[in-house]
Amino acid sequence: MEKQYSVTISKIMEELSLTVVYMPDDGQERTVVSSEVSRPGLGLSGFFEYFDNTRAQVMGQSELSYLEELSPDVRAKRLREFLSHKPPLLVICRSMEIPSELLAACEEYEVPLLQSAETTSGLMAALIAFLNVQLAPRITRHGVLVEAYGEGILLVGDSGVGKSETAIELVKRGHRLIADDAVEIRRVSSKTLVGSAPDNIRHFIELRGIGIVNVRRIFGMGAVKVTEKIDMVIQMEQWNKDKQYDRMGLENQYMDILGIQIPMLTIPVKPGRNLAIIIEVAAMNNRQKKMGYNAAQELMQNLGMTEDIPM
Repeated sequence: MEKQYSVTISKIMEELSLTVVYMPDDGQERTVVSSEVSRPGLGLSGFFEYFDNTRAQVMGQSELSYLEELSPDVRAKRLREFLSHKPPLLVICRSMEIPSELLAACEEYEVPLLQSAETTSGLMAALIAFLNVQLAPRITRHGVLVEAYGEGILLVGDSGVGKSETAIELVKRGHRLIADDAVEIRRVSSKTLVGSAPDNIRHFIELRGIGIVNVRRIFGMGAVKVTEKIDMVIQMEQWNKDKQYDRMGLENQYMDILGIQIPMLTIPVKPGRNLAIIIEVAAMNNRQKKMGYNAAQELMQNLGMTEDIPM
């Protein structure tokens, strides 16, 4: 069973700059477990058959204008019916005036009531994006995550193969470090993985023979980044003279991470190979492939060997 994650209301308030209209004693420590966000139009009309009380609720001009058309008694009844389902929180957008019946119902059922100056669509987009990241399925992988030429590259391989040393060389060449040793990977959509470092080891890197260094302090703020999309995986391994390594790049390899197929390369490591330059070229080549150009395929076509190119 997939683990369920949560985010506290206090963290949502901080991220979206929400102001408190009413907050129960334990309200800020309550959690939201669903990344879905709803506007309670049907709920205000009295239809609750498919109402999901785990979703954050957002009201805008349409909902409040509808409530204004109702008589005070009917308005109070509808709001009490709606808030009796106890959604985790309710946000009013556009800093609109809040009906007294709404405030009374929130206090009765102890539902946190917050307010935002943002438009309804803007607030919902920001809230959904934030919840998608905070509640995303995730795993922690041993490896190093760097960004080179806009490509997020996850370096994996056995301990001591040279991942951290390669990352430092890339940083010296103007690229950025996201995580060393432990990479927290989140599936923020059906096609996207985002990697970051655990808070307690962020910006630190271990170099054998030197020890722990703080990349941000040594190389500056431009040398680090908090999160990055994972565009490709590079498996680093000690050179094996008996193994046949891909020399053309016609066959695409992938690594499955949280159900998403990420392009993967295997790069052999041996003295004399400049891994930082190789990874830079791999990053640029991966960008070209995403844009529809494959150098290996063009070479095969020039040689008249198109029938052998994998489709």
